[in-house]
Amino acid sequence: MKESMLDVLIYLFDHYMDEEADLGADRDNLTEELEAAGFRDGEIHKAFEWLDALAAHRERSECEPPVSQNQSVRIFSDREMEHLDAEMRGLLLYLGQNGILTPLHREIVIERVMALEEDDIDLEQVKWVVLMVLFNMPGQEGPYAWMEDFMFEEQVGLFH
Repeated sequence: MKESMLDVLIYLFDHYMDEEADLGADRDNLTEELEAAGFRDGEIHKAFEWLDALAAHRERSECEPPVSQNQSVRIFSDREMEHLDAEMRGLLLYLGQNGILTPLHREIVIERVMALEEDDIDLEQVKWVVLMVLFNMPGQEGPYAWMEDFMFEEQVGLFH
């Protein structure tokens, strides 16, 4: 059996996310399919809640005025530092400095990573969250495509 909420999210993203996907339309059928794929009901429910919160961020981000990349400094809380190691924070900084993540989207990524309720978050999981956030934000097709390429191409030594 697959165990984590992130496994459910990645499965949904791989199998159902496209321009026309509406995961809210028929959750009963989706739940049945996810259970048949080996996911537990509790993790499925948490994944749908996670996606609902991401959708709420999308609605709020459409109303937010754009923020210049140079107007934002991010200080991580102790709790965030426990979950996001130096490599993960470096990735977020790199993505922000290169225009892939706006300050608002960086905050959404951090909030969604923390909402995974996982003790052992790794760099690949953070990349998946970035990809999901960018996919769900309007006007982020370019950064999404860049992040997708970044994730699926061999980029040995980029952060070393």
